[in-house]
Amino acid sequence: MEIALMGISEFDDVQAHLLEPEESLDSEQTGIDLDEGYSPPERPRELQAWGLTAREARTHESLARRLAREVPDVTDQWDGDGIGDSADSDGEPIDDQVGDTRAGRLVAFDIDATDPGTDYRAHDVGVDGGGASAEEAAMHIVVDEATSAGEGWRL
Repeated sequence: MEIALMGISEFDDVQAHLLEPEESLDSEQTGIDLDEGYSPPERPRELQAWGLTAREARTHESLARRLAREVPDVTDQWDGDGIGDSADSDGEPIDDQVGDTRAGRLVAFDIDATDPGTDYRAHDVGVDGGGASAEEAAMHIVVDEATSAGEGWRL
């Protein structure tokens, strides 16, 4: 009571709210290493590096010298994902089953509750200002050879 009368509350004592050192979190638990110190590199700086002397710092390194330092990326596996990167042929043929005519906006056919295949059918209504979604841009028209010209295209 007399502490409250003097204008000092019980929350003004900051020291009472601090954790003891054995109760505080270690850096291993928090992942914050603020007082760990500095570990110097295990090897000296390259003697052939550019820009160590005052003269080199004033001038620019030549392109030939920069390119000589380049080290290519070493991979143990050949990706083979580029166009025409097949070593035993004269390029990769275009797949004629995919089609090269891009479809426009796709609109679903009328849904028939008795035919579950209608969920997967759509027809092309043309390109709408060139702003197609990724799914629509991936669609291509395949002309069926067995279909006559009057029957139209299948998607």
